Amino acid sequence: MFKDQKKINQNSMLDIPRQLSRVRERIASAALKYGRNPEDIRLLAVSKTKPSSDILQAVEFGQLSFGENYVQEAVDKIREIDKTELDWHFIGPIQSNKTRLIAENFSWVHSVDRLKIAQRLNDQLPDPRPPLNICLQVNVSDEVTKSGVTLDQLEELVLSIQSLPRLHLRGLMAIPAKLDGLEAQRLAFKKVKTKLTELNASMSLEMDTLSMGMSNDLEAAIAEGATIVRVGSDIFGKRGNLV
Repeated sequence: MFKDQKKINQNSMLDIPRQLSRVRERIASAALKYGRNPEDIRLLAVSKTKPSSDILQAVEFGQLSFGENYVQEAVDKIREIDKTELDWHFIGPIQSNKTRLIAENFSWVHSVDRLKIAQRLNDQLPDPRPPLNICLQVNVSDEVTKSGVTLDQLEELVLSIQSLPRLHLRGLMAIPAKLDGLEAQRLAFKKVKTKLTELNASMSLEMDTLSMGMSNDLEAAIAEGATIVRVGSDIFGKRGNLV
């Protein structure tokens, strides 16, 4: 599908390896500033709407983890690229009729926000694949336009998901409202980190993942313990159209 497509993209001359290097330097700088090991923070390159050729440029420069929002587009690219060493993460809203494709093609799902979706992913994961890594999406800013459970709803959802043997609950994901200023951004991320710590302690869990922070706020997320940061436009340029 993608081999014959032309990409209309004003950033077509973007140097993806150079952009990747800049983002990695930014992550390392933030980690060191806040007393963390840069190696404990995974860069997830968000490749939604980008062609396979852009992804392959990133792969050549050592990037192996990619995040996608649109199921069918992602599956087409995964099958075309066909590299088993790549780590594919689904990070978009999940429709019930798409769970089978997600379970069959991704190793991580960051956007689980209700039990029905978790049950379908568990039941539809093909044998003999290992358990599917999942994060629960938290609507930390209580925005009506965003998916995710509230902080108060998390414990009930975690309890239900613990009974699903083919899912590996890794942690929490959040996309806070856009805020100006490092301290304001940190407050939102701190709520997520605090909740993960509380759940681990009260429920004897070992969740190890905080998927939070994007291009505009990754320093604040790293300061508050992010283990995965999701960056798209700063690597691949602004979204283009595939025709």
